[in-house]
Amino acid sequence: MASITLEKLVKRYDKVEAVHGIDLEIADGEFVVLVGPSGCGKSTTLRMIAGLEEISGGALKIGDEVVNERAPKQRNIAMVFQNYAIYPHLTVRQNIGFGLYTSKLSTAEKNARIDETGRILGLTDLLERRPAALSGGQRQRVAIGRAMVRNPSAFLFDEPLSNLDAQLRAQMRVEIKKLHQELKTTTVYVTHDQIEAMTMADRIVVMKDGYILQTGSPVELYENPVDVFTARFIGSPSMNMIPSKSLAAQSGSLSGIENQLVGVRPHDLIVGAPTDQAILTIEGKVEAVEPLGPETMVHMRVEAEAVIATSPGNEAPPVGSMVTCAVAAGKLYLFDAKTEMSLGRK
Repeated sequence: MASITLEKLVKRYDKVEAVHGIDLEIADGEFVVLVGPSGCGKSTTLRMIAGLEEISGGALKIGDEVVNERAPKQRNIAMVFQNYAIYPHLTVRQNIGFGLYTSKLSTAEKNARIDETGRILGLTDLLERRPAALSGGQRQRVAIGRAMVRNPSAFLFDEPLSNLDAQLRAQMRVEIKKLHQELKTTTVYVTHDQIEAMTMADRIVVMKDGYILQTGSPVELYENPVDVFTARFIGSPSMNMIPSKSLAAQSGSLSGIENQLVGVRPHDLIVGAPTDQAILTIEGKVEAVEPLGPETMVHMRVEAEAVIATSPGNEAPPVGSMVTCAVAAGKLYLFDAKTEMSLGRK
């Protein structure tokens, strides 16, 4: 295992700079998720760590050594790609052991590693099957096993679950997290899915346009986003972002927040909640409802703004009706309307 350090890391394609001098320290054994929209630089950063993209500026350290000029095979890092590309004509055992083909281990040692990897990944009974006889989730585990059997210093995952259906993605999230907890290998994981980031990461790195906007634990980013982008990107459904002028006619303690953006998460904007202790009450017209079992998401219009609130249980207000929602103290997020930077909570 090893730490990974990015110091003023830059990536340029001709005259276009895709990653702008980012700094990041990943501790030995940490599970870090790079998250952001397409084109934000997260996969490019991962590929620079792997040695698959040339570094245009800055330094990349694995442990205490600068590895800018080292070839991928010299970095002792294993990468799992979105398209796992296991070999269809080889068995699971042969696919997992493929990464050991050029190693100097004895046959007995290689087989021991493959057997142990198969045990950890729940593939023991499938080792003699070929990929055609496996499910999508099992094939992804084989791809992980092929990386894992080499005993690398770090794992790199590039959106490995995006080709799986929703149920398999949820299952594989748990399996990868359990794998990390058992192996404690430094892991860098790239995704555009904030749910994957929230449920898997020790620490999340939010990226946009080649910059790092914020790093922190899932709870830190959810509770204390530094800007509008992070506030809306982390959390599902996204945080409501309402210009203060659209709330002028609403009741509550809104003095002194003119020309600001008011953020409130849908789960904190409760339909029919008591209003006597609320910092803000919002009235809107219901446009659609989404019953989800334990709660119902209520889509409504407040002045000209689309807002999402939560109704407890299976209580779905009629479409077209007017509803009143309450926000408790400490649940309002304030942002500067021009810079979109956080101004704290209210």
